[in-house]
Amino acid sequence: MKQKKPPLIPRKPDWLKIKIPKAQAHKHVNGLVISKRLHTICESGNCPNAGDCWGRGTATFMILGDICTRSCKFCNVKIGKPHAVDTNEPTSVAESVKELSLKHCVITSVDRDDLPDGGASIWVDTIKEIKRLNTNTTIEVLIPDFDGNESLIQQIIDAKPEVISHNIETVERLTPEVRSRAKYQTSLKVIEQIAQSGLVAKSGIMLGLGETENEILQSMNDLRKVNCKVLTLGQYLQPTRNHYPVKAYIHPDKFAEYKTIGLNKGFSYVESSPLVRSSYKANEHVNA
Repeated sequence: MKQKKPPLIPRKPDWLKIKIPKAQAHKHVNGLVISKRLHTICESGNCPNAGDCWGRGTATFMILGDICTRSCKFCNVKIGKPHAVDTNEPTSVAESVKELSLKHCVITSVDRDDLPDGGASIWVDTIKEIKRLNTNTTIEVLIPDFDGNESLIQQIIDAKPEVISHNIETVERLTPEVRSRAKYQTSLKVIEQIAQSGLVAKSGIMLGLGETENEILQSMNDLRKVNCKVLTLGQYLQPTRNHYPVKAYIHPDKFAEYKTIGLNKGFSYVESSPLVRSSYKANEHVNA
Protein backbone atom coordinates (compact mmCIF):
# COMPACT_ATOMS: atom_id res chain seq x y z
CA MET A 1 0.00 0.00 0.00
CA LYS A 2 1.41 3.37 -1.04
CA GLN A 3 2.04 5.91 1.69
CA LYS A 4 -0.19 8.96 1.38
CA LYS A 5 1.75 12.10 0.42
CA PRO A 6 1.38 15.26 2.52
CA PRO A 7 -0.99 17.83 0.97
CA LEU A 8 0.44 20.54 -1.24
CA ILE A 9 1.20 23.91 0.36
CA PRO A 10 -1.50 26.45 -0.61
CA ARG A 11 -0.30 29.01 -3.12
CA LYS A 12 0.94 32.22 -1.50
CA PRO A 13 -0.94 35.46 -2.23
CA ASP A 14 0.77 38.43 -3.86
CA TRP A 15 1.42 40.22 -0.56
CA LEU A 16 3.85 37.45 0.46
CA LYS A 17 6.36 38.09 -2.30
CA ILE A 18 9.92 38.04 -0.91
CA LYS A 19 12.78 40.37 -1.84
CA ILE A 20 15.88 38.90 -3.47
CA PRO A 21 19.07 39.64 -1.47
CA LYS A 22 21.35 42.41 -2.72
CA ALA A 23 24.29 40.49 -4.09
CA GLN A 24 27.24 42.45 -2.66
CA ALA A 25 25.97 42.81 0.90
CA HIS A 26 24.66 39.25 0.88
CA LYS A 27 28.07 38.01 -0.20
CA HIS A 28 29.79 39.96 2.59
CA VAL A 29 27.54 38.69 5.39
CA ASN A 30 27.57 35.14 4.05
CA GLY A 31 31.36 35.15 3.74
CA LEU A 32 31.75 36.39 7.29
CA VAL A 33 29.40 33.73 8.68
CA ILE A 34 31.29 30.98 6.85
CA SER A 35 34.75 32.21 7.83
CA LYS A 36 33.77 32.43 11.50
CA ARG A 37 31.94 29.07 11.36
CA LEU A 38 28.77 30.72 12.61
CA HIS A 39 25.07 30.22 11.90
CA THR A 40 22.18 32.60 11.27
CA ILE A 41 18.50 32.04 11.80
CA CYS A 42 18.09 33.96 8.53
CA GLU A 43 19.16 30.84 6.63
CA SER A 44 18.36 28.05 9.10
CA GLY A 45 14.84 29.33 9.63
CA ASN A 46 14.17 30.35 6.01
CA CYS A 47 13.37 33.88 7.19
CA PRO A 48 11.40 35.81 4.53
CA ASN A 49 13.25 39.01 5.45
CA ALA A 50 16.72 37.61 4.76
CA GLY A 51 16.95 39.52 1.48
CA ASP A 52 16.13 42.83 3.15
CA CYS A 53 18.32 42.35 6.24
CA TRP A 54 21.32 40.84 4.44
CA GLY A 55 21.02 43.54 1.81
CA ARG A 56 21.56 46.09 4.61
CA GLY A 57 24.47 44.10 6.03
CA THR A 58 22.68 42.79 9.12
CA ALA A 59 21.87 39.30 10.37
CA THR A 60 20.46 37.50 13.40
CA PHE A 61 23.13 35.16 14.74
CA MET A 62 22.14 31.72 15.99
CA ILE A 63 24.43 30.29 18.67
CA LEU A 64 24.97 26.79 20.07
CA GLY A 65 25.13 25.20 16.62
CA ASP A 66 22.46 24.63 14.00
CA ILE A 67 20.91 21.37 15.25
CA CYS A 68 17.99 21.61 17.67
CA THR A 69 17.02 19.01 20.26
CA ARG A 70 13.32 19.79 19.81
CA SER A 71 11.10 19.11 16.83
CA CYS A 72 8.52 21.89 16.67
CA LYS A 73 6.27 21.31 13.68
CA PHE A 74 6.54 24.85 12.33
CA CYS A 75 10.32 25.16 12.38
CA ASN A 76 12.78 24.53 9.55
CA VAL A 77 15.90 24.35 11.77
CA LYS A 78 17.63 20.94 11.63
CA ILE A 79 16.80 18.51 14.44
CA GLY A 80 18.83 15.65 15.88
CA LYS A 81 21.88 15.13 18.07
CA PRO A 82 23.83 18.42 18.28
CA HIS A 83 27.59 18.70 17.95
CA ALA A 84 29.82 19.60 20.88
CA VAL A 85 29.60 23.20 22.09
CA ASP A 86 32.12 25.56 20.49
CA THR A 87 33.58 27.53 23.41
CA ASN A 88 35.10 30.02 20.95
CA GLU A 89 31.70 30.88 19.52
CA PRO A 90 31.00 33.88 21.84
CA THR A 91 34.18 35.62 20.70
CA SER A 92 33.52 34.78 17.03
CA VAL A 93 30.03 36.27 17.25
CA ALA A 94 31.33 39.39 18.99
CA GLU A 95 34.03 39.85 16.37
CA SER A 96 31.46 39.49 13.60
CA VAL A 97 29.22 42.10 15.21
CA LYS A 98 32.22 44.45 15.25
CA GLU A 99 33.18 43.72 11.64
CA LEU A 100 29.63 44.45 10.50
CA SER A 101 29.62 47.68 12.58
CA LEU A 102 26.24 46.80 14.08
CA LYS A 103 24.66 49.37 16.37
CA HIS A 104 22.13 46.75 17.45
CA CYS A 105 22.45 42.98 17.18
CA VAL A 106 20.04 40.09 17.69
CA ILE A 107 21.13 36.70 18.99
CA THR A 108 19.03 33.54 19.08
CA SER A 109 19.82 29.84 19.51
CA VAL A 110 18.67 26.31 18.97
CA ASP A 111 17.32 24.42 22.00
CA ARG A 112 20.04 22.43 23.74
CA ASP A 113 18.16 20.14 26.10
CA ASP A 114 21.18 17.82 25.93
CA LEU A 115 23.26 20.25 28.03
CA PRO A 116 22.96 20.43 31.84
CA ASP A 117 22.45 24.21 31.68
CA GLY A 118 20.62 24.25 28.35
CA GLY A 119 23.43 26.38 26.95
CA ALA A 120 22.91 29.27 29.39
CA SER A 121 26.66 29.67 30.03
CA ILE A 122 27.33 30.15 26.30
CA TRP A 123 24.50 32.67 26.18
CA VAL A 124 26.07 34.65 29.03
CA ASP A 125 29.54 34.51 27.51
CA THR A 126 28.19 35.67 24.13
CA ILE A 127 26.43 38.69 25.63
CA LYS A 128 29.51 39.64 27.65
CA GLU A 129 31.86 39.29 24.68
CA ILE A 130 29.64 41.41 22.46
CA LYS A 131 29.58 44.11 25.12
CA ARG A 132 33.36 43.87 25.63
CA LEU A 133 34.21 44.31 21.94
CA ASN A 134 31.28 46.55 20.98
CA THR A 135 30.75 49.10 23.73
CA ASN A 136 28.14 51.09 21.79
CA THR A 137 26.15 48.12 20.49
CA THR A 138 22.80 47.25 22.05
CA ILE A 139 21.70 43.62 22.23
CA GLU A 140 18.46 41.70 21.87
CA VAL A 141 18.42 38.00 22.73
CA LEU A 142 15.69 35.60 21.66
CA ILE A 143 15.95 32.79 24.20
CA PRO A 144 14.49 29.29 24.63
CA ASP A 145 12.34 28.52 27.68
CA PHE A 146 15.05 26.47 29.49
CA ASP A 147 12.11 24.33 30.67
CA GLY A 148 11.15 27.23 32.91
CA ASN A 149 14.31 26.95 35.03
CA GLU A 150 14.37 30.36 36.72
CA SER A 151 18.03 30.19 37.77
CA LEU A 152 19.17 29.66 34.15
CA ILE A 153 16.95 32.45 32.86
CA GLN A 154 18.28 34.71 35.62
CA GLN A 155 21.84 34.15 34.41
CA ILE A 156 20.89 35.69 31.06
CA ILE A 157 19.00 38.52 32.76
CA ASP A 158 22.06 39.28 34.88
CA ALA A 159 24.20 39.60 31.73
CA LYS A 160 21.94 42.58 30.93
CA PRO A 161 21.10 42.54 27.24
CA GLU A 162 18.81 45.48 26.48
CA VAL A 163 15.90 43.31 25.25
CA ILE A 164 15.04 39.70 26.07
CA SER A 165 12.54 38.02 23.78
CA HIS A 166 10.83 34.66 24.15
CA ASN A 167 8.15 33.69 21.65
CA ILE A 168 4.93 32.01 22.69
CA GLU A 169 4.65 31.20 18.94
CA THR A 170 0.93 30.42 18.90
CA VAL A 171 -2.25 30.45 20.97
CA GLU A 172 -2.67 28.19 23.99
CA ARG A 173 -4.98 25.66 22.30
CA LEU A 174 -2.56 24.98 19.45
CA THR A 175 0.63 24.90 21.54
CA PRO A 176 0.62 21.12 22.17
CA GLU A 177 0.14 20.49 18.43
CA VAL A 178 2.71 22.95 17.15
CA ARG A 179 5.49 23.07 19.77
CA SER A 180 7.22 19.82 20.65
CA ARG A 181 8.09 20.37 24.32
CA ALA A 182 7.38 23.97 25.28
CA LYS A 183 4.27 24.82 27.26
CA TYR A 184 2.20 27.96 26.89
CA GLN A 185 2.06 28.74 30.60
CA THR A 186 5.80 28.08 30.99
CA SER A 187 6.51 30.60 28.25
CA LEU A 188 4.35 33.20 30.00
CA LYS A 189 6.28 32.64 33.24
CA VAL A 190 9.57 33.14 31.37
CA ILE A 191 8.29 36.45 29.98
CA GLU A 192 7.03 37.50 33.41
CA GLN A 193 10.45 36.85 34.98
CA ILE A 194 12.09 38.97 32.29
CA ALA A 195 9.61 41.81 32.78
CA GLN A 196 10.00 41.76 36.57
CA SER A 197 13.76 42.24 36.13
CA GLY A 198 13.19 45.64 34.55
CA LEU A 199 14.50 44.63 31.12
CA VAL A 200 12.36 44.93 28.00
CA ALA A 201 10.26 41.77 27.61
CA LYS A 202 9.22 40.81 24.07
CA SER A 203 7.29 37.98 22.44
CA GLY A 204 5.96 36.87 19.07
CA ILE A 205 3.02 34.98 17.60
CA MET A 206 2.60 33.33 14.19
CA LEU A 207 -0.80 33.63 12.50
CA GLY A 208 -2.37 31.23 10.03
CA LEU A 209 -2.06 28.02 12.06
CA GLY A 210 -5.79 27.71 12.62
CA GLU A 211 -6.20 30.07 15.56
CA THR A 212 -9.35 32.18 15.99
CA GLU A 213 -9.46 35.93 16.43
CA ASN A 214 -10.67 35.55 20.01
CA GLU A 215 -7.69 33.30 20.75
CA ILE A 216 -5.29 35.89 19.34
CA LEU A 217 -6.85 38.59 21.51
CA GLN A 218 -6.66 36.31 24.54
CA SER A 219 -2.97 35.70 23.87
CA MET A 220 -2.45 39.45 23.73
CA ASN A 221 -4.21 39.78 27.09
CA ASP A 222 -2.10 36.98 28.56
CA LEU A 223 1.11 38.71 27.44
CA ARG A 224 0.03 42.07 28.81
CA LYS A 225 -0.81 40.47 32.18
CA VAL A 226 2.87 39.49 32.53
CA ASN A 227 3.95 42.98 31.34
CA CYS A 228 5.26 42.02 27.92
CA LYS A 229 6.17 45.32 26.24
CA VAL A 230 6.83 44.35 22.61
CA LEU A 231 4.77 42.06 20.38
CA THR A 232 5.46 40.79 16.87
CA LEU A 233 2.77 39.25 14.70
CA GLY A 234 3.64 37.57 11.40
CA GLN A 235 2.29 35.08 8.90
CA TYR A 236 3.25 31.43 9.38
CA LEU A 237 4.93 30.16 6.22
CA GLN A 238 4.99 26.39 5.96
CA PRO A 239 8.62 25.42 5.18
CA THR A 240 7.85 22.07 3.51
CA ARG A 241 4.92 19.75 2.89
CA ASN A 242 6.00 17.73 5.94
CA HIS A 243 5.65 20.65 8.35
CA TYR A 244 2.50 21.79 10.13
CA PRO A 245 0.01 22.85 7.45
CA VAL A 246 -0.72 26.52 6.93
CA LYS A 247 -4.46 26.96 7.45
CA ALA A 248 -4.89 30.54 6.25
CA TYR A 249 -3.04 33.50 4.77
CA ILE A 250 -4.00 36.55 6.80
CA HIS A 251 -4.57 39.75 4.83
CA PRO A 252 -2.32 42.75 5.58
CA ASP A 253 -5.37 44.78 6.59
CA LYS A 254 -6.09 42.30 9.37
CA PHE A 255 -2.51 42.53 10.57
CA ALA A 256 -2.90 46.32 10.67
CA GLU A 257 -6.07 45.90 12.73
CA TYR A 258 -4.25 43.65 15.21
CA LYS A 259 -1.51 46.27 15.53
CA THR A 260 -4.04 48.90 16.55
CA ILE A 261 -5.67 46.51 19.01
CA GLY A 262 -2.33 45.58 20.53
CA LEU A 263 -1.29 49.20 21.02
CA ASN A 264 -4.64 49.92 22.64
CA LYS A 265 -4.03 47.01 25.01
CA GLY A 266 -0.85 48.68 26.22
CA PHE A 267 2.05 47.20 24.26
CA SER A 268 4.78 49.79 23.66
CA TYR A 269 5.51 48.39 20.20
CA VAL A 270 3.52 46.08 17.95
CA GLU A 271 5.11 44.96 14.67
CA SER A 272 2.32 43.33 12.70
CA SER A 273 2.36 42.40 9.03
CA PRO A 274 2.65 39.17 7.01
CA LEU A 275 6.46 39.16 6.71
CA VAL A 276 7.23 40.36 10.25
CA ARG A 277 9.54 38.10 12.25
CA SER A 278 10.99 38.42 15.75
CA SER A 279 13.95 40.60 14.77
CA TYR A 280 11.96 42.96 12.54
CA LYS A 281 12.79 46.58 13.51
CA ALA A 282 14.46 45.17 16.61
CA ASN A 283 16.66 48.23 17.05
CA GLU A 284 13.59 50.32 17.87
CA HIS A 285 12.42 48.03 20.65
CA VAL A 286 15.29 48.97 22.97
CA ASN A 287 13.27 52.09 23.82
CA ALA A 288 10.26 50.12 25.06
